[in-house]
Amino acid sequence: MKKTTPAPYAINSVSELHRLLSLPKPAHPLVSMIRLSDLREVCHRMIGSFVYQFYSICIKKDFNGKLKYGQNYYDFDGGVMTFFSPGQVISTDATEEVALSGWWLVVHPDFIRNYPLAKAIKEYGFFSYAVNEALHLSEKEEAMIASIMLNIEQEYRSAIDRFSQDVMVSHMELLLTYSNRFYNRQFITRKHAHNDLLIRLEALLSDYFNSDKVREMGLPTVQYISDELNMSPNYLSDTLRQLTGQSTQQHIHDKLIEKAKESLTTTSLSVSEIAYQLGFEYPQSFSKLFKSKTRVSPLEFRHTFN
Repeated sequence: MKKTTPAPYAINSVSELHRLLSLPKPAHPLVSMIRLSDLREVCHRMIGSFVYQFYSICIKKDFNGKLKYGQNYYDFDGGVMTFFSPGQVISTDATEEVALSGWWLVVHPDFIRNYPLAKAIKEYGFFSYAVNEALHLSEKEEAMIASIMLNIEQEYRSAIDRFSQDVMVSHMELLLTYSNRFYNRQFITRKHAHNDLLIRLEALLSDYFNSDKVREMGLPTVQYISDELNMSPNYLSDTLRQLTGQSTQQHIHDKLIEKAKESLTTTSLSVSEIAYQLGFEYPQSFSKLFKSKTRVSPLEFRHTFN
């Protein structure tokens, strides 16, 4: 009999999260700032898979358990920041002795709906990074993030007035701006590891286009490439942009054009045959992409070599 996996438990509101964690009612129904040290006695209730219907920004320290993303577990031994958007499935597996510290900011989309942040937050790719791609902070960076979290917490716990929401949203915007800045620093400081990524990406694309995969499966997708490299699509593209100025999709297209040029100059295959070999269902789509990348049509390119 096939074993069934329990469906993730959906937490639809900030109030529901507080009830699950035996916390007092939130000071605001659409936002909460939770001290992780307050969860040490009840963290076992968060073991399993959950779907949060709100934004989650967390800075964790001294977490003795593990978080799961996809099929992989990742240890959290130091201070790290994680970001999750509504609808993501998150799984946790904590040890019996958990010494949590840090902050957990949860924000329902309705809280920022009438602010520019509602649109801007969707542009931050790190909200869909995998857990192993968390932001690792230096001591100086951690102090900066902690000060912003404290400011949000102070405003959250103060008496609500007509300025409260504006102030909290302003601090959230600052928090995300610094987080984005620190992520870019992380891309730079991990340049050696990322250079290895370029080598692996090149090998992966070469193997794909030099095998039957491209004919059997069509053009490689960003999801396929990121899965093969054990990275989330957004993190992979953001890393590549920092290293090369190009996204994953652009790297795929570059390799495709390279293979197309090779076929156009070393074989007598027609443009249509080359297009089919490269995974295109319609030759016109291939020709359009080729011209957009080279400024000449495939036939014009071939003629320059004859």
